[in-house]
Amino acid sequence: MKKILLGVLVVLILIQFITPQKNNSKDYTNDITTELKIPDEVLQIIKTSCADCHSNSTVYPWYNKIAPFSWYLAQHVNEGKEHLNFSEWTKYNKDQKNHIVKDLKEVIKKREMPLTTYVLIHKNAAMSESQNKLFLDWINTIEKY
Repeated sequence: MKKILLGVLVVLILIQFITPQKNNSKDYTNDITTELKIPDEVLQIIKTSCADCHSNSTVYPWYNKIAPFSWYLAQHVNEGKEHLNFSEWTKYNKDQKNHIVKDLKEVIKKREMPLTTYVLIHKNAAMSESQNKLFLDWINTIEKY
């Protein structure tokens, strides 16, 4: 039994050296704000409720330094950016933008975003009814991109 526990401990220590690349670029060249006028209140919602998973500027929690949690977070952020990356907005073509806006409207309307698992850990990311409405109203202004 001691050998098994020692083996598990050694594996846990060794995997700490396998760290995923951080998502923390400071390049805002292609950011959505370079193309669209976003009201300050909406921009704050994006920063608080969306940007960690849907931009190139993730603010990592303390447990991101611990494998395998760091692996899960990296995979989760990469998956979120595949659907929408506010930091790469100007790289999308017109059809992609229209599709993203349509999807964004749907997930916000259904309150599927931010994810419940994210809100459990980041309480301030939860959108109130008024924030949800404000965000949807803004999405409606850009809907016919």
